[in-house]
Amino acid sequence: MEQFHYKNNELWCEEVNVDEIVRNVGTPVYVYSRRSIVDHCRWIEQAFGTIDHLSCYAVKANANREVLRTLAHEGIGADAGSVGELYLALAAGFPPEKITFSGVGKRNDEIEFALRRNILSFNAESEEEIQVLSDIAGTLATTARVFLRVNFDIKTTTHPYITTGRRHNKFGVDSSKALSVLRSASRLPGLEVVGIHSHIGSQIIDEETFIAAAEALSRVASNLRSEGINITQINFGGGFGVQYRNYITHRLLPLEPENPEAEVTTVRLLQAILPILKKTGCRIFIQPGRSIVAHAGILLTKVLYRKQGDGKIFVIADAGMNDLIRPSLYQSYHQIVPTRLVENEHEIVDVVGPLCETGDFFALDRRLPHVDRGDSLAVLCAGAYGYVLSSNYNGRPRPAEVMVDGDTFAIVTPREVLEDL
Repeated sequence: MEQFHYKNNELWCEEVNVDEIVRNVGTPVYVYSRRSIVDHCRWIEQAFGTIDHLSCYAVKANANREVLRTLAHEGIGADAGSVGELYLALAAGFPPEKITFSGVGKRNDEIEFALRRNILSFNAESEEEIQVLSDIAGTLATTARVFLRVNFDIKTTTHPYITTGRRHNKFGVDSSKALSVLRSASRLPGLEVVGIHSHIGSQIIDEETFIAAAEALSRVASNLRSEGINITQINFGGGFGVQYRNYITHRLLPLEPENPEAEVTTVRLLQAILPILKKTGCRIFIQPGRSIVAHAGILLTKVLYRKQGDGKIFVIADAGMNDLIRPSLYQSYHQIVPTRLVENEHEIVDVVGPLCETGDFFALDRRLPHVDRGDSLAVLCAGAYGYVLSSNYNGRPRPAEVMVDGDTFAIVTPREVLEDL
C-alpha cells in the first residue's frame, strides 16, 4: 500500500495528517514515509527470489542520513558516487563489503579513502582509471576489486540529460573495447577484475529497453568468458522508472489523460530481465535509487499569491527551483495536489516559485483544483533527486526534512536559517 493518501479529503502520510507537519514545521518541507522506503526496498528484494544478488542503493537519489540508516537496516548495499556519499553510507551503517563506488572522475584521495576501508568494488569507467586504481592499490599494498563499465550505445526514451548508455555519453568504455581493456587490467598488479557493469539511464519505463540492455550485458559476459576472462559478477545498474502521473487519485482531483507510466513497477521491470541475467550464472548487482525513494517523499509548499496574467493564472508558491529543480532542469512531471480537498472548480494554472528566474516553476498549464493564498500544496513523488539537488540560489535557505514513522514524525534535517548561508 502506498503511504500517501486522502482521508476525509485531507492528505495523510501513513497515520499523520500532513497539515499537522505544516503547522509545526512550516514550509517548504520535504516529508518522507519510512514505511514506503521499507516497502519499496522489500518489493525489489522479493523479486529476486533465490537468485544470488546484491542491490546497492544509489545514494545520489536521496542522501538523507535517516533514509540511509533505514535502508542499511534492511541489509542491502549502497552505491556511492563520491567520497562524500561513501562517507555518508558508512556512517549510516552500510558495511564496506556491500558498498560499490561509481563515477567517471574519482580523485586519488577518494580512491585511497575507499581502498583503506576495503569497500566491495569500484565501477571503473576508463582504461586510465584502471591504471590509477592499480597504482594506488599497489602503494597501499592492497587490492582494488573492479567492475568495468561497458557502454552498449542503447537508445532510451528518457530525457537526454539522464541518458548514460549512449555512445556520445561520458560513461563507460565502448563494448568493442571491453575485451582489450579487461585483458590489460588482468595483468596489472593490485587489481582483481570481478565483472562488468552497465547503466543505460534514469527513469526508463519500457521493458524492451531493459531487455535489450540485459541481452547485451549477457552477450558480452559470454564473449569475455570464451576469451579467457573469468566474469563471475555482472552489475546491471539502475534506472528503473516510476509512476509520477496520477500517483494519487480522488474524485476531486483531475486525471492526466495520457499516462505512459500507469503500469510501471520496478518488480515488473525486474521480472523482464532477471531470466536473461540469471542464465549467465553470475552474481547479479543492481543499483536502485529512484525506485526505492521517489514515492516515499513529497515537498510541501504554501501558496503565497494568485496572480492573473494575460491569459494566465499564476499560483505562486513559497518553494522554488532551488528546493526542487527537476521540473526546471529535466522538464520533469510531478503531480501537485492540495493538502485539503474541497468542492472547487478545476482551472489551468502555472505553479511557480518565488525566484528571479522564468524557469522557476513546478508545473505549466496544469489543471488543478482552485487554491487560494495560504493553502498548502504537495508536490508528489519528490523523494528522489529532490533535496539532494537543492541549493541556496537567490540566498534561500534549504528546506527542512521530516521523517514520518507510523503516527509520529520528526525533523531529520533542520531548516537552514540565514546564518547558515
